[in-house]
Amino acid sequence: MYRFLLTPRWWGINVFAVLAIPVCIFMGSWQLSRFEDRVDSHRQQEDRSARAKTAAARPLERLLPVDQVTSGRQASARGHYDTGHQLLVPGRTLKDKHGERQGFYVLTLLRTDGGKALPVVRGWLPGDAGAKADTAKVPAPPKGEVTVTGALQASESQGTDGVPGGGGPAPGRLTMISAASLVNIVPYDVYDAWITLTDTQAPLRAVPPAAAEGSGLDLKAFQNLGYTGEWFVFAGFVVFIWFRLFRRESEAARDAALGIGVGVDGAVGADGGVGPEGGVGPEGCAGAEGGVELDGGVGAEGGEGQGEAASAGRAGGR
Repeated sequence: MYRFLLTPRWWGINVFAVLAIPVCIFMGSWQLSRFEDRVDSHRQQEDRSARAKTAAARPLERLLPVDQVTSGRQASARGHYDTGHQLLVPGRTLKDKHGERQGFYVLTLLRTDGGKALPVVRGWLPGDAGAKADTAKVPAPPKGEVTVTGALQASESQGTDGVPGGGGPAPGRLTMISAASLVNIVPYDVYDAWITLTDTQAPLRAVPPAAAEGSGLDLKAFQNLGYTGEWFVFAGFVVFIWFRLFRRESEAARDAALGIGVGVDGAVGADGGVGPEGGVGPEGCAGAEGGVELDGGVGAEGGEGQGEAASAGRAGGR
């Protein structure tokens, strides 16, 4: 009854199912491992951030380049502020007791002893970076040689969380904090990193360090979790379709073996069905015994007399 499994059509179905199910399971497991890696990385980053708050600051040069391990670490640098290139970074939000508030960062470049400049976010202020009343609250940076300490951060990009979209910045503004954005603003080299100060001047508020890119539970992490479910659903769907096709084919084969189905010229099968020419079959029809004969007489064992001979005899008796 299952000989249909050896047909070319079913060979193709079986090969597809045997290959598709392991592939779907493998891809689902891989996406799940990616999500678990992001969860572990997020926990590790939180632990590093907690330790970094109490750890001693290290020289900037020892922590470069910025990666997931050094991001958020306390870094120190020595130099003097370039007061001629103080920039405002608009469109930045910060949480406080009133909830999330819109404001701007105050960024000043620190000319280090090595010659390069380090972007230093001195703090955050609520308000509009284009309003004179709000920008008038920005305190002047300290003069002379200073040593700054803050959380080390990687350069931002267009996809970094919190970076607003839109066109180019106005004079004295900066859309995203990166060496690529500053190279056309200042006439000297800039580190491909920045720090946010731990201790700020009033009324500035300290900007908390952001998690390293790829280490948090962001949208990409939950996309991995969603893809995990999709791949396992695909595997289950392949199994469901295979059993559905198998059941339909086996039922058709069983019916054919039992002779159930429409016969030749529209006739029904042997037991009580219509015969080949539309007549009634052997068990449900009038047979030779009791059927009507060719000359109109009734059959031999249940009919009238011998036709014309019987009629003639009755006529003579009269």
